[in-house]
Amino acid sequence: MAKMKAAQVTRSGGPIELVEREVPQPRTGEVRIRVQACGICHSDVLTKDGHWPGIQYPRVPGHEIAGVVDAAGSGVTEWKKGERVGVGWYGGHCGHCPSCRRGEFINCEFLPVPGISYDGGYAEYMVAPADAVARMPDGITVEEAAPLLCAGITTFNALRHSGAGPGDLVAIQGVGGLGHLAIQFANKFGYKVASVSRGADNAALARKLGAHIYIDSQASNPAEELKKLGGARVILATAPSGQAMTALFDGLGTNGKMVVVGASTEPIQVTPIQLIFGRRSLQGWPSGTSVDSEDTLNFAVLSGVRPMIEKFPLERAPEAYERMMSGKAEYRVVLAMPAA
Repeated sequence: MAKMKAAQVTRSGGPIELVEREVPQPRTGEVRIRVQACGICHSDVLTKDGHWPGIQYPRVPGHEIAGVVDAAGSGVTEWKKGERVGVGWYGGHCGHCPSCRRGEFINCEFLPVPGISYDGGYAEYMVAPADAVARMPDGITVEEAAPLLCAGITTFNALRHSGAGPGDLVAIQGVGGLGHLAIQFANKFGYKVASVSRGADNAALARKLGAHIYIDSQASNPAEELKKLGGARVILATAPSGQAMTALFDGLGTNGKMVVVGASTEPIQVTPIQLIFGRRSLQGWPSGTSVDSEDTLNFAVLSGVRPMIEKFPLERAPEAYERMMSGKAEYRVVLAMPAA
């Protein structure tokens, strides 16, 4: 059997270890991908530290996977060897739960996630269900595409379904891994973009990414600043801080909506009065399916939206993971695989 290099976690809380494994074989309905790049996401901690129930170890993390089709299992006719593809958080669906029966596949009660439910992209090859695979257009590198399959699709999809229209004031909370992409997408969608972040250091970058206004939440009350601008139609909350989201909520205008994509266990404290008067709302948004990934990649190629990345070889996966989790990376970390 052919061998490949992979970086795996053997137990909850254990280290990321470089190993040699057999190249996986696609089963019926599956596609094998030769991984060319895999983004490291903060959500990979779910695998690393065992925060997701039912993880079976050893497990190869990674759900921001870009590469080419290498082989297809029986019954797969839509994917051909050599096609550029990617796989994100959405790793397939069960097809029979209430959400699936309604066509809401990203809300599948048994949603399989690459790198959690099955081996992901910290490896030279991985296998995924055919319906989890997204086509990757020309005009974007695999290293640029990888983060768009999680951070990109999440912000792109949340914004396009937010109800905001061209010219509306849209505030992006945070200028991090999610926020720096959200600012770009919001600008390209034609919104009036207000970037909200802590400190003056991010102002120049936020404006370079496409923000029309920068609000320093340390120097002023960000909700009051948004009110002075007429109130936000949408606040996209990307930085995982319930406290920061709570402080921003009153910056919504009439019929305004806060859309939360920054995952945190901290509560957002909003009173019924805040919701009722002005008919404001609070909503979460969970990524998207493979066709949403295709939309994200195609729009990125069309509009020039790109992630800011740091690249590491697969052999340095443990170091790359620590770099991403340290919060010091600019702004996404990507594992680049050796050429075939």
